[in-house]
Amino acid sequence: MTSLPADTPSVAPTIIVGPGRVGTAFARALSTEQPPPVLAGRNDVRAAVAEAETVLLCVPDAEIAAACSTVAEAAPRLRFAGHTSGATRLDALDAAVARGAGAFSIHPLQTIPGGDADLTGAPAAIAGSTPEALAVARGLANACQMAPFEVPEESRAAYHAAAAMASNFLIALEATAEQLLAAAGIEDGRELLSPLVLRSAANWAEHGSDALTGPIARGDEETVRRHLEAIEDVAPELADAYRALAERTRAVASAGERR
Repeated sequence: MTSLPADTPSVAPTIIVGPGRVGTAFARALSTEQPPPVLAGRNDVRAAVAEAETVLLCVPDAEIAAACSTVAEAAPRLRFAGHTSGATRLDALDAAVARGAGAFSIHPLQTIPGGDADLTGAPAAIAGSTPEALAVARGLANACQMAPFEVPEESRAAYHAAAAMASNFLIALEATAEQLLAAAGIEDGRELLSPLVLRSAANWAEHGSDALTGPIARGDEETVRRHLEAIEDVAPELADAYRALAERTRAVASAGERR
């Protein structure tokens, strides 16, 4: 069992509101704590939090404030209320703070495709309205065997935008490449591109922008011109995306040259 650090305020059991992918993953990660967390759904939240001191809201961003209000009304012993959103600030938990509770957040910096996702080793962005609340967030991250790091409130949207670019935009980019192969008459694009994508991601993880290769990094603008002509011919709707990414790639390559 991975216990919370000794200097962490007592938070057990943690009531997790939201039995979706994120809530279930947190409940699974904390299942060895004593007492184990309680996972509550929309219909049983009031009963579940009646005696709660710590509640973690794993609900969609737009529902955090309303869920917090419900919890604050139903949990007279509430000491800490948290959410798992990356972009939402702590003021979404003002209903709990108004009743004397500390607010915190903990956001796993990884994809959670299902409730069986393993949080072990994932970075976790944390914040707290008080030192005690921050300690609770850090303690929960450690109990889940995640690696906590602090994100300033004013930087939350930028932090989450970076996460979306690194993850969501990557999927969109690879789907676009697959679409271009299909338009060029090449089947099984995902299977063909996957080794290249995985090796490129590993190269970036190891070397950063120094891993950049290809015609733009070599200064081969003639090849880039031919790329655009080919895209305009077989999939013109993708040309603007290529132009924008090519321009950004030039900037990355140029910055690498200046180092």
